[in-house]
Amino acid sequence: MNLQQFRFVRETIRRNFNLTEAARALYTSQPGVSKAIIEFEDELGVKVFERHGKRIKGLTKPGASIAQVIDRIMREIDNLKKVSDEFARRDEGGLVIACTHAQARYILPKVIPAFRDRFPKVRVSLAEGSPPHLAQMVLHEQADMALATETLAQTPGLAALPVYSWEHTIVVRPDHPLADLKSSQARNISLEQLARYPIVTYDHAFSGRRSIDAAFAGGNIQPDIVLEAIDADVIKTYVGVGLGIGIIAGMAFDPRRDEGLVGLPVGHLFGRHVTRVAVKNGIFLRDYVYVFLEMLSSELTREVVQQAIDGATAEDVGI
Repeated sequence: MNLQQFRFVRETIRRNFNLTEAARALYTSQPGVSKAIIEFEDELGVKVFERHGKRIKGLTKPGASIAQVIDRIMREIDNLKKVSDEFARRDEGGLVIACTHAQARYILPKVIPAFRDRFPKVRVSLAEGSPPHLAQMVLHEQADMALATETLAQTPGLAALPVYSWEHTIVVRPDHPLADLKSSQARNISLEQLARYPIVTYDHAFSGRRSIDAAFAGGNIQPDIVLEAIDADVIKTYVGVGLGIGIIAGMAFDPRRDEGLVGLPVGHLFGRHVTRVAVKNGIFLRDYVYVFLEMLSSELTREVVQQAIDGATAEDVGI
């Protein structure tokens, strides 16, 4: 057996058992991948994949265990490369951050410029997507870290640590009846009051939408959600043209920037939420990745992050 066979097996699993897609990702031919996998199975003496005719349908029971071993082997090989880079090119390389639009738009601009000042030779890339997609990017080592509110803490194989907490804000036009409320009065807004108006808010996968749905369902209230979007800028745009009231993440509203709108905090209705950063368990992180994480939150020290990578929970490390 050899590393090439390990790569073919791992990529086939990553590509949902599609040999054509696996071959394309590995810049080789589909028959070559198929032949290498068959030779690997013959050498092991067990079938790794279940087949229907010539098509691979999934993993066998021993195949699932073998896949875990291959993943560990390939992770350690990747770690060896990163160790080499760390000592040969200490302050240069790449950093891929998988994030939602909200994090890219409102949180990372506070961190990336300072990071670039400190590490000018590190290429920073942002990969935006839904939280489940971001989690898979980190698991498959297509990104160094993911930053999101949903999914990360529930994804096996990831060390997810809290960065900051936030609550929802409603945004309305200045001529809206709710705009006359003061911030202190906003704390008394009820779900029934909100449900009197058309609502513009997030798509189901983003920024605490599930808590919004759960709150209305818990009150046996059917809100009139007229538009769903994946980012707050779009929501605010449609509030501005009179489509309805908006429910957005609090960090997405800035009275100076959003001067054409009025924002009112409604955390009492939809609860507090935690945005987390996640890295893959057992991974070797370059020194500048640790620095970036501590720039995100002063509590994410190298020691705390390393303990999480080694399997400790956020509660274990005291955050």
